[in-house]
This record gives sequence, structure tokens and C-alpha cells, in this order.
Amino acid sequence: MQKPWKSRLWIRVGWAVAAVMLLTAQVAWASPQQMHVMEGFLPWQWCLLWFGVAIPFWILGFRQIGLVASKHPETKLLLALAGAFTFVLSALKMPSVTGSCSHPTGTGLGAILFGPTVMSVLGGIVLLFQALLLAHGGLTTLGANTVSMGIVGPLVAWAIWVGLRNLAPTWLAVFLAASLADLLTYVTTSLQLALAYPDPVTGIAGSFLKFAAIFAVTQVPLAVSEGILTVLIFNALRGTAPSELKTLNVAGV
Repeated sequence: MQKPWKSRLWIRVGWAVAAVMLLTAQVAWASPQQMHVMEGFLPWQWCLLWFGVAIPFWILGFRQIGLVASKHPETKLLLALAGAFTFVLSALKMPSVTGSCSHPTGTGLGAILFGPTVMSVLGGIVLLFQALLLAHGGLTTLGANTVSMGIVGPLVAWAIWVGLRNLAPTWLAVFLAASLADLLTYVTTSLQLALAYPDPVTGIAGSFLKFAAIFAVTQVPLAVSEGILTVLIFNALRGTAPSELKTLNVAGV
């Protein structure tokens, strides 16, 4: 029989996800350039490089998930919630300028709860399913997309959370962790594209500025929206799963 707090938790999560979808959802246009990096967009050399960066994080992440699941099985629901939150938000493609698209990432919450290595695995799984089921991203670019959304974003979120949780109000630490993780994901992707396709005249720097500018118009408000939503979800968890958060050393801060 499902515990009452679990029922309340899923009801609140459902309402929060519905709210962000109503606030930000638009028709998802197919685009030749999108974030995540689409299948076949990166040369094979860069695909291999980014897989090489991602694989060590996946190994560490699987080990960390195993430790959490064995030592603290009561947190498995929160682990599933972190993965579902990332999947739902990162699947919301929003039309941007010049025929491209942007989307939230949803990795900040999981990074706060479980740390960045766990999110490298959850982010990789989310990206794999989206590539297979939604044609969002690709298999050859899975490593690159994991680095930007599943590694850099969570590392930024975790670092901000650890650095600010005892110095600033909790809501502000959560907001900054989630929103800046979103923004740095897109900065990383812009850099990845710039490295693969430097501008003939201005080189990597010029190409980076062009790619980053394409997404800046939509990504900044999306990052702010994601930060607000993550604060709402975190506050709901503090009210419905305090013992689990205490186990993860994130309760009462």
C-alpha cells in the first residue's frame, strides 16, 4: 500500500510539471540544429572524444547509484523522481530563433539530491531514451550530449549548492543551482559545436559566440523558469519526504 506522503509527493510533482508545461509549452518544430546535438551533426572524431569524457563519469555514477540503493533503499523513489524530472523537462523542446530550439534540462534537482556522478548516469539514460523514442539528440552524439547536460550541468548545480547552502537562503541556493546548470549546459554545447565547426574567419571564438547567441533569447527565460520550478519541487520534498532528505544530507538547510 502506498504511503500517504508518497501520494502527496506525486500529486504535487504532477501539478508542478503540468504548470511548467502550461507556462512554456509550444509546438515542437523539427529543426536542423537543436539542443541536444542531433544524430550525425558531429564528426566521428569529436563523438569519440566526448564518449571518452563521459564514460568515466558513467562508471563512477553506476557505482554511486549502487551504494545509494544498497545503503539507503528508502531513497529509490527520489532517485526515480530525479530521473523523471530530467526526462520531462528536457523533452520540452521550445522553438528558438533561426529555426533552432531550446529546452530546460532538469538536472539541477538530482544533482542537489544525489550529486553530479549519479546525474551523469540518469542524464545519459534520459538522453538515450529521447534519442530512440523522440528523435531528440542521437546515438553517436550521446557522449557529447551527456557531457553538456549530464556532467557539466550537474557539476555546476552541485558546486553552487554546496557553496551556497550554508551562506544563502535555501530557495536562493536551489534556484541558482538549477538555473545556472541549465545555462552552463548550453554554453558547453555551444563550445562543442564551435570546436567541431570553427568559423572560417573568426575561428572557434567567433563560432562559439554565434552558436551561443542563437539560444540566448529563449534559454535565459527557460533557465529562470526551471530554477523557480526546482525550488517548488524541493520545497514540496522538504514537506513530504523529510527523512529521505535527511538521509541524503539535504534536509533542514
